[in-house]
Formats: sequence, C-alpha cells, structure tokens
Amino acid sequence: MLLFVPKETDPIETRVALVPESVRKLAGVGIEIAVESGLGVTSGHADEAYTEAGATVRADRAAALSEADIVARVRKPPQEEAASLKQGAVHVSFLDPFHERALVEALAQAGVSAISMEMIPRTTRAQKMDALSSQANLAGYYAVILGAERLAKILPMMMTPAGTIAPSRVFIIGAGVAGLQAIATAKRLGAHVDAFDTRPVVEEQVRSLGGRFVKVDLGETGQTKDGYAKELTPEQQQKQRDAMAKVCAQADIVITTAQLFGRKAPVIVTSEMVRSMRPGSVIVDLAIETGGNVECAELGKEVDYHGVRVIGIPNLPGQVPVHASQMYSANVTALILEYWDKETKEFALNQEDEIIQGCLVTHQGNVVSERIRQVYADS
Repeated sequence: MLLFVPKETDPIETRVALVPESVRKLAGVGIEIAVESGLGVTSGHADEAYTEAGATVRADRAAALSEADIVARVRKPPQEEAASLKQGAVHVSFLDPFHERALVEALAQAGVSAISMEMIPRTTRAQKMDALSSQANLAGYYAVILGAERLAKILPMMMTPAGTIAPSRVFIIGAGVAGLQAIATAKRLGAHVDAFDTRPVVEEQVRSLGGRFVKVDLGETGQTKDGYAKELTPEQQQKQRDAMAKVCAQADIVITTAQLFGRKAPVIVTSEMVRSMRPGSVIVDLAIETGGNVECAELGKEVDYHGVRVIGIPNLPGQVPVHASQMYSANVTALILEYWDKETKEFALNQEDEIIQGCLVTHQGNVVSERIRQVYADS
C-alpha cells in the first residue's frame, strides 16, 4: 500500500499534507510512504527529515501519482491530474466539491475514491479528523495578529507617566471556531472585545472568553446540524447590518468570519459601514476566499477605503505553515489510521460508516455523496 504526498501546485499554499512526525506514525503500521522532492520546504521540513521518518523521496511526480494507492494533499488537485491517478486509489484533500463539479466528475470517471476533508462530519468521533476546525483556529488567531500589526495603535490599556492609553476595540463578527479563537487572542493581547453571531447559543462561549456579546433581535435564527449558522432572510440581514454599523464605527479592528458551508459568504459589512469607521481602522475579512463578508474587500489585496485598511489576504492558516501543517497532518493521519486494517494492510472504505458517508464524494466511478449529487441536480 503506497501513500504519496505531492507538492502543492497553488502558489499561495505553504502547508503540507503530512509532516515527518505523521510519516513516522503511518510507517509504523506498515504503510509505504513516498513524498515529492522538496515537499516540506515551505513548512520547514527538509527531504532528509522525511527519509529519517521512514518515507522515500520521489522526484518523478507523475509516476508516483500513477502508482499510489492513497494520495494526500492540502488543496484540490489540478483537474488534469485526475486521469493520471490509479484506478481505485483514494484521494484525500480539501476538494471544494460544491463548486468544482468538473473536477469531481473527472475523479469519478477515473475511478478514484475522493475524500473531501471539508466534509468531515462535526461529530465527537470525527473531531480528531476535523481539518476545517483545526485550520479555522489558526486563521482566527492570525487574523488578530495581522490586524494588530497593521493598526497604528497598541491593543492593551497602558498606564504610563505620560497618561493612560485606552485599550483598542476589536469587533469579531461570527463566533464559530475562527471567531472564538480571534476573541480569545484579542483578549489576551489586552483589547476590548465585542462579538456578534446570529446564534444566541454562543453568547455564553463569547462571555467565557472575556468578550461582550452584541445582542440583536433577529427573530428566529439557529444553526444547522453541523453547527453552522443558518442563512438569514434579507430582512434579518438588514437588521443585523444596522445594529453592527454602530459597533463597527467604534471599532479599531473588525474581523469577519461568517461563512455558509458550500455557499457564497454573505456580505455583512457594507461599504457604507466601512466609511463610518475611523481613518486608520483595520478590517480583516476571513471569508474572502468564498466571496467575502466585506463589500469593498478584494481577494488577495489590502485596499485603503476612505482611510480604512481592508485586508482580503487568502489562506491565513498558510501564514503560519509550520503549525498549520502539523495540525492538518494530524487530521489526515487520524483519518487514515481510523480505517487502516492492520491485518490486511489496506485502507478499508466502509461506506456504512457515518464519517465515510459524510466525506466520501466519489467512489467506483460515481459521485456517491447524496449532498453533492443534490447540489449538482439543482444547478
């Protein structure tokens, strides 16, 4: 059984799917592992570290892809590589299957069993495999660090001989995994933290981290079975914006984290709201890769909008690739070990298993995910 880890092809991607520590664990149960030469350069892992952990280093990417029984990577594969994968191979990565129909169908046609890491169910048993949460934690942390670095003020209150400096105000919109980590980080740095979420159930979590929960009566809201916020009606969205505009106007840093799983991110901070903020303020849009929460944000850019710096840098976990790779690698390793049959030395895809049912997108020539099939049927 050969597991191959190719280098990422997206130029903004610095993370790797397996770090040497994980290679050692997988090799210990009898899995043969190969990595592409130079795999770990961007995350601080030399080829020698992989060989010492039990992997072989391969320079011929195409040959390794065609031989591998399991391929693990961070980002979705280039579509042209789908046909070169071995029939019956298991492919593990973030896949974005809702928006990558052509790629998904190419993987199905190639007879590849494609596992989408973003579709791992949010259950207690699957927690160790939950790559979305592990990466969101880092994104929330780094968003605060990025905002603080760009802000021309300090975050904590300071009492000095020259007088008292008031703490900066940080407003976190969305109290999911990324938002809660952002709240905790901003609070540790000494800022005054406000937070808003459409789900009243998270108020206690916000307060436990030292944040002030901004209450807005939106009527009936809630969350999906996976813990994601439900989409608001246009009337609720407008009511939300009106309430948040007041808090944004007082904030030094605004961090938006609101995303809808499988759909375009909602615009919750309008250009008018940005204009109401003080010059020198900073906005970090964590949803920029799925359309953005901020109307005037631009993917891959930092723009000055009426004196407010609006940051739309994608892949914030990739800004801390050492730990991001460590966490993603642990998620992938947990997934492989969960379904590794020690007796037969095979990766056993049990389609009756609830985790596999949630994350397996293609198998034996077909798109097998009911959720994805429905999305394609409706499009």
